[in-house]
Amino acid sequence: MPKRGKRYSEIKEQVDRLQLYTVDEAVSLLKKTSRAKFDETVDLASRLSVNAQHADQNIRGIVTLPHGTGKSARVVVFAEGDAARQAEEAGADFVGTDDLVDKIVDGWIDFDATIATPDLMRTIMPKLGRVLGPRGLMPNAKAGTVTTDVTETIQNIKAGQIEYRVERTSGIIHVPIGKTSFEETSIKENLNAIMGALVAARPPSVKGRYIRSVAISSTMGVGIRIDPQQFA
Repeated sequence: MPKRGKRYSEIKEQVDRLQLYTVDEAVSLLKKTSRAKFDETVDLASRLSVNAQHADQNIRGIVTLPHGTGKSARVVVFAEGDAARQAEEAGADFVGTDDLVDKIVDGWIDFDATIATPDLMRTIMPKLGRVLGPRGLMPNAKAGTVTTDVTETIQNIKAGQIEYRVERTSGIIHVPIGKTSFEETSIKENLNAIMGALVAARPPSVKGRYIRSVAISSTMGVGIRIDPQQFA
């Protein structure tokens, strides 16, 4: 097991790993213990009582964070003709078809989101399914990234829209919710936005306790547990 540094040990001493904090307490503690020399990403991890092997419990969707992620998303768009022109005008970082597919197959994955027009899905799926699927980057109708309205979709992603997706084996959803440089209020509002979306996505087939655990952490920090009952 790798040896932790002095800074990490000092942070760990300030966080009670057994305590369930309120949202206010957790965000305040995260800000207090974030001392890296760069602007760390704030991540949220929530474990749900779902079995992603069941289609109705394979939770996946999109949510717009009111204050964005603090990162400029790089967007790839698979489109041609007028749709390609619209994508370029809307600020897509990369637009193409076969050439773009081949570039990704060759190992290029320097982007954060993908969009495709419906007519091209049959073209890109055979080659990119195994490459982008495991990374959660494959265009998907349920996530709103298979669309004819590429302009609005690009704008939403650039404005802070993120996709959430439950991990098939663990039931965990892991998403970025901002940067440590954000004001506490902004982090809390982003956190509540994603948790509100998860609560709304609860499958009818799930009985009993739905949200098993919630925790936030910074890139170089430790996990801070939040009482999941706050989101019941």
